[in-house]
Amino acid sequence: MPAKLSVNLNAIAMLRNRRDLPWPSVTGLGRIALQAGASGLTVHPRPDQRHIRFSDLQPIRNLIDDEFPAAEFNMEGFPNEAFLELVERHEPEQVTLVPDDPAQATSDHGWDFHKSHNLLGNVVGSLKKKGYRVSLFADGTPDLQALKIAKETGADRIELYTGPYGGCYDDPEKAERVATELGRTAEIAIGLGLAVNAGHDLTVANLPLLVKYIPELAEVSIGHGLTADALEYGMAETVRRFRRACGEAA
Repeated sequence: MPAKLSVNLNAIAMLRNRRDLPWPSVTGLGRIALQAGASGLTVHPRPDQRHIRFSDLQPIRNLIDDEFPAAEFNMEGFPNEAFLELVERHEPEQVTLVPDDPAQATSDHGWDFHKSHNLLGNVVGSLKKKGYRVSLFADGTPDLQALKIAKETGADRIELYTGPYGGCYDDPEKAERVATELGRTAEIAIGLGLAVNAGHDLTVANLPLLVKYIPELAEVSIGHGLTADALEYGMAETVRRFRRACGEAA
């Protein structure tokens, strides 16, 4: 099965927030993405609301429930009380926990599972009791012990941080090495019973190599590169291009 595509709406929201105006419409472009075959929508509501606003969350939830009931809502964030309250209020199908400091411009590393074992175990356990699928942001290093801890928390999936891979856009040899390492990490995780997602700086150009090394990749969450392409190709055609890059017939 090809990896599913979840369209991250943060970059669209950031563009909208440059003006106190309702366009580009987060839900409008989310609708176009889902109509074009995206499997879901992703948001990362940060405390300062610099891109996705808390007021965006219910309209996105309603869009999926009312028009695309087979699609999924994925909410990313650091598991503090405020984020967990947003999760409970808007009931995403998937919760992706990231270790971000609120001041970070964007996610740039996975969890230190050794240091965060207790925190994640408690949070994941609570989320699982409420019926959420839980994914943990993870570095691409093939660290068996760290991934065992991720599994012990009760998480369903990891999301591989692919920023270093995306940074190899002008160095094919390095990209191959990094993709190989990501593939080894995914193989360990899958062997432990964790499904594997991936996200950060993925593009139409670099997805095929990643999929080659992670043939069982469950889902990719893509925002910046997809939004950039949408400026050139339009949202609907961009979603189809990314679906094809994941191996779908689109």
